[in-house]
Amino acid sequence: MKRATTVLFTALAPVSWGSTYAVTTEFLPADRPLFTGLMRALPAGVVLLALTRVLPTGAWWWKAATLGALNIGAFFPLLFLSAYRLPGGMAAVVGSVGPLFVAGLAALLLAERPTQRTLLTGIAAAFGVSLVVLKAASSLDLIGVLAALASTASMATGTVLTKRWGRPEGVGPLALTGWQLTAGGLLIAPPAFLIEGAPPALDDRNIAGYIYLALANTAIAYWLWFRGIGRLTATQVTFLGPLSPLTAAIIGWAALGEVLTPVQLVGMAIAFGATLVGQVRPRASTARGVLWITSVEQGVEQGAQRIRS
Repeated sequence: MKRATTVLFTALAPVSWGSTYAVTTEFLPADRPLFTGLMRALPAGVVLLALTRVLPTGAWWWKAATLGALNIGAFFPLLFLSAYRLPGGMAAVVGSVGPLFVAGLAALLLAERPTQRTLLTGIAAAFGVSLVVLKAASSLDLIGVLAALASTASMATGTVLTKRWGRPEGVGPLALTGWQLTAGGLLIAPPAFLIEGAPPALDDRNIAGYIYLALANTAIAYWLWFRGIGRLTATQVTFLGPLSPLTAAIIGWAALGEVLTPVQLVGMAIAFGATLVGQVRPRASTARGVLWITSVEQGVEQGAQRIRS
């Protein structure tokens, strides 16, 4: 029951992210992807830093900066770039291969060997999402495709490294989230002002949209996401990702007057089924592999400490 609750709370993160497209198109200024990424990350990070009042120490300065760059600083701009340059939901289709990226990285860094079920489930998830969001075929922009792949790889790497590094002793997921959002926001700020210029004039509707993105869609959602990474396997967490485009499709139907076709409904069923299958507990051998890697790393660190002393 406790594990099921963790899965449900973690799933709220991609569900929240599924509302990003509707909020962006209905509430925010047009053609300001970098500024939007900045407003999502930096205010949320500063708020969490103020709430937790905990700063990184030692090696966690560069670890937090690295995770912030992968999960936020690089991911946001690449994601928006792909969304602006690719037709329809192609960016979401490319992003839906994230579980396969994570499965490969988890095998290298976490000793989570990808099973045949994991690979087939990942393919099924991508296929289901493609049925939901892919529109009529048209020419694809190479830069857009590369940006979508890079954003997926960036988030996948950040997810796996977050799982591998864990958290410093005594530091909760809220503080870790604040570190990453702040680092990522600071990374986005220079290109946002250099490329897009001064911030646009904002009306009440724009401000409301940015407040929602910064708090619910980013601060709370990423806290739930990183909390889930600490309690579930990296593969289980990333298989919740397809809930984002599925939520976007449902919001488009319910709030924006878009029509869901029978093919889209079938795709939603396939993608949701893959998400459920992806939550099946890993085999015990996976846990033993992770413990073995951890023990080796601890042994190396202890040996180095003896040499220094």
